[in-house]
Amino acid sequence: MEQVNLEEWVPRTKVGRMVKEGRITSIREIFELNLPILEPEIVDFLMPDLKHEVVDIKIVQKQTDAGELSRFRVTVVVGNEDGYVGIGAGKAKQLRFAIQKAITNAKLNIIPVRRGCGSWECMCGQPHSVPFTVTGKSGSVVVTLYPAPKGTGLVAGDVAKVVLRMAGISDVWTKTLGETRTTYNFVRATYNALKNTYKFVTPEDWKK
Repeated sequence: MEQVNLEEWVPRTKVGRMVKEGRITSIREIFELNLPILEPEIVDFLMPDLKHEVVDIKIVQKQTDAGELSRFRVTVVVGNEDGYVGIGAGKAKQLRFAIQKAITNAKLNIIPVRRGCGSWECMCGQPHSVPFTVTGKSGSVVVTLYPAPKGTGLVAGDVAKVVLRMAGISDVWTKTLGETRTTYNFVRATYNALKNTYKFVTPEDWKK
């Protein structure tokens, strides 16, 4: 991933200034305070170990007065393989710039993922799967994630595996419906399912 010079970074938002000044020291604090991430440098600053993987590259064409204009459309997944994941898309005439745009977009879409051991066959208490069944939808694609016992692995399509692995999930069963050959919708449906892990209140939240 291209390194950003964070010393020269001049924050443009209140959250960015709080991060640069050291008033916010972790990405977790941002989500706990329900603050928006509007600058990719915030993620670079708080998550230097972030990884990325390109999951789809397509050539799209647009009709203009001068004829057809071809551009690359890239879909990227970013994550730290430990509870945070983001997806993004970018278009550009050159592939390198399209990937860069997609990575920036994915950083702005980063979300926390609740992990756990929701399988009655395992009950180890470690965060290796999803804590309960969750469903995500995008376009015609519907992805449902089911808790799986340790050692099961990622029983999912190749594209969904990347999203799950980047989020730090190592065991899960999945069920998919719809046109999964549309890679972006498949990625987004899996991402939305992971996002929904925080839509439910659990007994752990009661303690807080």
